Amino acid sequence: MAESSYLPALRFRFLTRVYDPLVRLTTREGSFKRRLINQAEPRAGQRILDLGCGTGTLALMVKQVEPGSEVIGLDADREMLSRAEDKARSVGVPLHLTEGRSDELPYEDESFHRVFATLFFHHLSDEVKRRTIAEVVRVLKPEGELHVADWGRPRDPLMRLASWQIRILDGREPTRMVVAGALPKLFEAGGLIDAAETQRLRTMFGILSLYKAGRPAEGGPIG
Repeated sequence: MAESSYLPALRFRFLTRVYDPLVRLTTREGSFKRRLINQAEPRAGQRILDLGCGTGTLALMVKQVEPGSEVIGLDADREMLSRAEDKARSVGVPLHLTEGRSDELPYEDESFHRVFATLFFHHLSDEVKRRTIAEVVRVLKPEGELHVADWGRPRDPLMRLASWQIRILDGREPTRMVVAGALPKLFEAGGLIDAAETQRLRTMFGILSLYKAGRPAEGGPIG
């Protein structure tokens, strides 16, 4: 994001080069991203947005699972997008990548069947979370779906202790509502429906939760 509160994915720019191995080793990345993709059931002909796509790992996985889909990745970090471009080129998979802000999406209304966001919402201030959700509702087609993987509410002492690592690394204010398990309420307050936590995984940094929410059908209530 081109705003004063924007920070790189690992908070410090010099850590960007170790982003992929760190996420892979500490978050059970392969497992949670496969589960999220299976949950979303991408199909041929669908237009899919990976919001905060980072180095493109999820976007590439979606494209490999369903080559007939059109996958677009958006991120505010030019260096991350450059790494995503290199990865896509190295495996010969076409990706459309856009530099931009999640709360000002450069896409037309009702233009996506699915929106993914992995380890993204906990980086945003509460106000930017709300504006981002409003933009997700705008760009989703009627009955389109949002699929999210992010930190969730710990339910035992060990996971509560582990979750403090995220709060220290990424800041108490942006992580507060995420670690409290409040994302489904935020999704529904922003105009999505049937928002729910669907799965939970234990990781080195605490509970990683999978979520799902939908845009109402044509003519249904929004907001």
